Amino acid sequence: MIVIPAIDLKDGKCVRLLQGRKEDVTVYSDDPASMARHWAAFGAELLHVVDLDGAFTGDQKNFDKISAIRKAIDIPIEVGGGIRDLQRIEQLVSLGVDRVIIGTAAASDPEMVRNASDKFPGRVLVGIDAKNGKVAIKGWVEVTEFGAIDFARKMQDAGTAGIIYTDISRDGMLTGPNLGAMESMVNALNIPVIASGGVSKISDVEDLMKTNNLWGVITGKALYEGTMDLKEALELTKRKV
Repeated sequence: MIVIPAIDLKDGKCVRLLQGRKEDVTVYSDDPASMARHWAAFGAELLHVVDLDGAFTGDQKNFDKISAIRKAIDIPIEVGGGIRDLQRIEQLVSLGVDRVIIGTAAASDPEMVRNASDKFPGRVLVGIDAKNGKVAIKGWVEVTEFGAIDFARKMQDAGTAGIIYTDISRDGMLTGPNLGAMESMVNALNIPVIASGGVSKISDVEDLMKTNNLWGVITGKALYEGTMDLKEALELTKRKV
């Protein structure tokens, strides 16, 4: 399992939201590229980047900041938020983004996931954000009737390279991940699953490592608030391999 630091972009700044509410925002840096270099210097193998403005509006607003992050570091990056069509995926791939994450569009247009996965094999992930087991979309503003696990299976059938699974109730709360939900998701699929939401301390990483075949964990607020040390987490996961 790898530990993946997160950079969430809003109005060109590096921020974190509380349970996805855009009004509950904390700004951590005015220079996302510098923050990317900071996490890469610790030895991170992958960086998770989300355009929050894109997630809320459906149109990416931080393309220049994503470009700056890509130029600033050598490690792979994955980008999500506001990716609604193949044209945007092509733009990000041409920018040098290694993996793209489709969220809202996957629920409204699953065929787009299939087409994108065919065109960019191994580079298209689906982000599933769940609230009480149901898929939430449009920056978590709307909750659908899709069950998270059933939806994940459909995305697996559509050819996605992996699932990023977020429990909204835990995100930004530093209350620990929903271990049961993560284990159920991993056991239901044959493709990689990345956990997101709630990681607050090194013991949360240790707990997630007990879930066999969990591919990775994304952490943001714990790193920015200093409740977890990235270097320690990276060393822990490498030691257990």
